[in-house]
Amino acid sequence: MAKTFVLVHGAWHGGWCWRRVADLLEAKGHKIYAPTLTGLGERSHLLSASVNLSTHITDIVNVFKWERLDGVVLCGHSYAGLVIAGVAEQVAPAIASIVFLDAFVPLDGDAVVALASDAVRAALRDGQQKGEIGIAPRPAEAFGVNERDRAWVDSQCTPQPIGAFTEKIALTGAYNRVPRKTFVRAASYVNPGFDQAQARVKGDPSWRTYDAPCGHDVMVDAPEWLAQMLLEA
Repeated sequence: MAKTFVLVHGAWHGGWCWRRVADLLEAKGHKIYAPTLTGLGERSHLLSASVNLSTHITDIVNVFKWERLDGVVLCGHSYAGLVIAGVAEQVAPAIASIVFLDAFVPLDGDAVVALASDAVRAALRDGQQKGEIGIAPRPAEAFGVNERDRAWVDSQCTPQPIGAFTEKIALTGAYNRVPRKTFVRAASYVNPGFDQAQARVKGDPSWRTYDAPCGHDVMVDAPEWLAQMLLEA
């Protein structure tokens, strides 16, 4: 039976990072949406000081509304854990399954700046002090991307809007009411925020958890594995 997947990229990335996974799922007859968030990738010309987490949540909510989506498998990578949590607040009845892919699983009032690694927080502070509106991409090597794809990933990444990292999210916990919930952890990528999320959901029988056999950019490093996991989810 054909399914509908909405795949949301993480910080500095764009819809381009899902191409391998999308091709695999589309070859099996499924419908894939992999939108690029405002200010990133091919929409990097829209980067401005006003772009924030709410902007990115609205980007995805509007895909649901204008495409009239229902029964969706919604997957968010890394930073996009906050995005999909916010999306669930508005369109939860249309989400059949939600997947946090090596991602933050936020609580009400969380912001990336409080959850991120020391390196990302330092980059954010530096950018704010300089009056910049975006944070320069982290190198693919830092994400544990396989050596063959590092140059490609580095060439595709663009600055992340600072507002997306500083805005606090308002949640009632709608994502917890989605029928099927999955958390994936790429343990080779060091991130205390993801570890905290994993520890929290592992104790909840309503969640399924997976260990990804690769670095943080699972869709780049292990597209076949990820496509199969998404079908299971």
